[in-house]
This record gives sequence, C-alpha cells and structure tokens, in this order.
Amino acid sequence: MDVRAWGRGWVVGRVTGIPVVLSPGWMVAAVALVVLVLPYASQAVGPDGTGTAWLLATATVALLFASTFLHEVAHALVARRHGMHVEKIALTLLGGHTELGGQAPGPKASALVAIAGPVSNLAIAACAWLLRQALPGYGAVAALVLAVAVTNTFVGVLNLLPGLPLDGGFVLEATVWAATGRRAAGTTAAAWVGRGLAVAMAAWALWPVLTGAPDLTRALWGLLVASFVWSGAGQALQAAAVDTAVQRLVLADLAQPAVAVDVRATVADLDTGPAGVLAVLVHAGAVVGFVDPAAAGSVPAPLRAGTPLEAVATPLPPEAQVPGALTGHAAVEAVRAASRRSPVMVVLGPDGGVAGLLRTADVVRALRTG
Repeated sequence: MDVRAWGRGWVVGRVTGIPVVLSPGWMVAAVALVVLVLPYASQAVGPDGTGTAWLLATATVALLFASTFLHEVAHALVARRHGMHVEKIALTLLGGHTELGGQAPGPKASALVAIAGPVSNLAIAACAWLLRQALPGYGAVAALVLAVAVTNTFVGVLNLLPGLPLDGGFVLEATVWAATGRRAAGTTAAAWVGRGLAVAMAAWALWPVLTGAPDLTRALWGLLVASFVWSGAGQALQAAAVDTAVQRLVLADLAQPAVAVDVRATVADLDTGPAGVLAVLVHAGAVVGFVDPAAAGSVPAPLRAGTPLEAVATPLPPEAQVPGALTGHAAVEAVRAASRRSPVMVVLGPDGGVAGLLRTADVVRALRTG
C-alpha cells in the first residue's frame, strides 16, 4: 500500500486515480465507536463470548466505515461524470467528505452529486435488510448484518435532511438555485435550515438531561453532530456572501485610472499629465511596466527631465492583463490567472487599450467587504 503524507492525513489508496486520504481523526473515531458498540455486541453473542463480542464490534465499525467510504465514492464518481474535478476523498472523524476542485456546472449536477451518497447508503441498507430476513436465529452474523442495515439507514436518512452541510442541504440549495437562478440564494436558504437542524439536534441530545434521565452517549454524539452541522452551515453562509460579492464584481470599477506612455518618455513628462492617473509603459504596442507615483516622485526636480520612466518603472509581464468588461466569476478567474504572474495587472478598455491598473489585493478586499 502506498501511504504518503497529505496535509492532515495520509494517502492510503486511489479510486480511479482519486486520492483517498485518511485523517488521524478517523482512527480516534474508529476506537471510540468500537467501545460504544461493544455492549450491544456483547448482548448479541451472550455472556460467554467476550472475544467474539470484540470481533463483532470491530467488524460492525469496519463495515460502517466501508459504507461511508462507498458513500464518498458515489459522490466522487457522479461528480466526475458531470465534468467536475475531484481533488480527494477524505476519511475523517465524522466519516468523510469528497473535495471537489470547483463548483458544479448547474443545479441539476449539484443535486445529483449530493444525492448519490445517501442513495448508496440506503441501497446497502436495503440489501442488508433482505439478507437479515434470510438468516435464521440471532447469532453474531445476524447481528452484524442487522447492524449494517440499521447504521446505513441512519446515515442515509440523516444525510438527506434538507440543511447544509448535509447532502440533503445541497439538494435544497440546488432546488432554490434552479428556481431563482442564483446559487447564493439557495446556499443561504439551505444554510439557515441547517442551523435550525443543528438546534433541533442539540435539543434532542440534551432532552434526557433536561428530563432527569441523562444519557451521556446520546448527549456527546448528538452535540458533536449538531456542532458539525452548525459550523458547516456557518461556513456555507460565508460562502454565499462571497458568491454574492463575486456576482457584483466589475473589474473596471476597481481599477485605478492609467494611461499608456511610451517607454522613451521621462519622469518630467508625467508632470504635465492628469493628476492621479498612473502611467503604463508601452513599447512597440506591448505593455512592459508601470510607474508607481511614489517612485516617480522620489526623483529630484533637476533630474526629472533626464531620467527615463523605464528607470523607475516596475516591470509587468505580458500575461498580466485582464479585460475591464469582465464581471462575476469570469472576472475572478481572469484575475486569478493574471495574478500568477504579477500582483498588479493592466485593465484593458473596450478598444483593447490601457484603461487602468488593478491590484489583486483590491479584488480580494472587494470580495471580503461584499
């Protein structure tokens, strides 16, 4: 097995080329679940089967994680079928998640990717229920099959609840997205439903405590899941705010005014230009750099007429250009591509000429402030 480090986990295998990453939290969860399941396993095998009980508990947890893995594989394969890049399948403290390299191309694809996971669990549960009916008695094997049926039913139904970050939340998000034409509207609606579900889960977890019959296991696991849902819903709300800011983004509105100046000009030539307008140096029709006002202002007056602008200019690679008419996600992608070469880029006007200068930091600030 090829085991390699990946962030907070290790690559333990690949599914059709997709890395499967095992996090340290997964091992903690595995041990905790075996201990949690052990009392039920002991009841199934009787008082004289301690070793068998441990084996049954371990097998139950192993099959639960196998089902979780298949859940994530279903997400990954459907996502890939709809043209999305899958970064990795991560197995974590709370089961796992599939990390995609970009957004779904539309609401239908998003809903299909989301629903694939719970459907796989419900299919496993149905097969296990049928197998359990065919097994005689109540021995260890029957108990194991029953556990597979119960756990997969629970995981499938839980994930279909219509609140982010659960899979059902992505289905709700896609539904609102399709109805309104705005993904951010769907994300916001599903995230608030997710927060409502988190509150309901916390209340369910604490209800025995409030009624005088505390159940520590129920309280701990219920609150853990509730906190995960609450946190995921909060992240979804932040993502919706960023998406809204992206939709409003217009590159031309963020650019500082600039004019094209021949590379042979001198610093003194800037003194007759319009105030507050930056100079972009052009040579043979191609942008080669820009002049920062502070750099130009640092040249003493007696030397300005003899100092070429090129001497105080910051070079710009030819790829550091973006059309000023771009808006939304197209604008973000263009800035991302140009910023790989330079944190400052030229904004082009409708005629293809220099319209302004844009800094990546200004775009990031605009997205953060909305």
